[in-house]
Amino acid sequence: MFSATATTIFALLGTSAAAETFMAETFTGSSSDVFGKWVQPTEWRDDLGEWKLTDGTIQTGQDARFFGLSAPLDKTFDNKNSDIVIQYTVKHGQSIDCGGGYIKLLPKIDQASFSGDAPYAIMFGPDICGGTKKTHVIFGYDKTHGSGDRKNVEMKRTVQCKSDTLTHLYTLIVKADGTYEVKIDGKSEQSGELKDDWDFLEPKQIPDPAESKPSDWVDEKMIPDPEDKKPEGWDDIPEEIPDPEASQPEDWDEEDDGEWEPPMIPNPEFKGEWKPKMIDNPDYKGEWEHPLIDNPDYEHDDQLHHVCSPCSHVGFELWQVKSGTQFDHIMVTDSVEEAEQEAEEILKAIAAEKEQHEKEEEEKRKKAEEEAKKAAEEADDDDDDDDDDDEDEDEIEDDEL
Repeated sequence: MFSATATTIFALLGTSAAAETFMAETFTGSSSDVFGKWVQPTEWRDDLGEWKLTDGTIQTGQDARFFGLSAPLDKTFDNKNSDIVIQYTVKHGQSIDCGGGYIKLLPKIDQASFSGDAPYAIMFGPDICGGTKKTHVIFGYDKTHGSGDRKNVEMKRTVQCKSDTLTHLYTLIVKADGTYEVKIDGKSEQSGELKDDWDFLEPKQIPDPAESKPSDWVDEKMIPDPEDKKPEGWDDIPEEIPDPEASQPEDWDEEDDGEWEPPMIPNPEFKGEWKPKMIDNPDYKGEWEHPLIDNPDYEHDDQLHHVCSPCSHVGFELWQVKSGTQFDHIMVTDSVEEAEQEAEEILKAIAAEKEQHEKEEEEKRKKAEEEAKKAAEEADDDDDDDDDDDEDEDEIEDDEL
């Protein structure tokens, strides 16, 4: 992964009195410092995979394992009247085939018992397995904004994630006005209103349970024509007939082979099963629509964005078949501007990494082409040597004669 450049940028955070950053993690400390803050749960599973510090990133370290890790925010916060931005980088350098790379924004937790069953405010980031390559945006919605009784609500739209081996920056913006935006590498991939793209609330109206479709309701638009009759002789036409162009083989022996019969072929006159033609149903009433009534369970909420009440930690809870994913530049803030400022520097490093990768891939391609060309030339030389040997042998034989 590219070297961290965000330390300087993070030093600028807080220059605006209104902006607050609750985490700005670049994993620049020692291993003891990092894993003193980032804690692996001890009460979830006995076979959890280990994390390691690699090139200023945290990285999953063992194949076919669950991974759990969490850290406290620098400050607990409630987003009732503010935006939330979650931003971080993910690099699947191992060319991941099945595994998660998402992060969770959490209410207050016991880090020792943090697990996949722990409630969360937001789950965001890439998840890859086979042909599925999506960016999760799931809210742990508490309609009371305080009781802690959350239901996980997944985004109805699909945002594809990146599945190559390079570093990518994932950004989720949830605004206090009820709108959101998902960015990958600084590019907007999806945006809109929370109420439209998640089913947070019960529907305003539901089918009236006291009503049902009348037993005499006619919803067949077309019916068989009662006046249409099957033509005489229809059923007498066989599906197959003897091939009229076939002839008995000359060497056919009826005594040994039995009576010869021509092969059967599809009958061009056969029309299949007879069915009467369809006509408009004069009794058709249209599709029956279930009458709707107001849903007694519906409750309006103009605070759909309010998922941190409060939030105090972030965490990773993942399964990976092939380990090696690196995470870095984790930022939780209420300032879109500060997140964009940090992203600008990170994206420069991402662009440089991509340019270097493409250069290396081009060099590999050219080297492979040169090796293939050399192998082909050597094969041609071997063929020429074989031809010369054959000519020499022919000359020797002529001389001997």
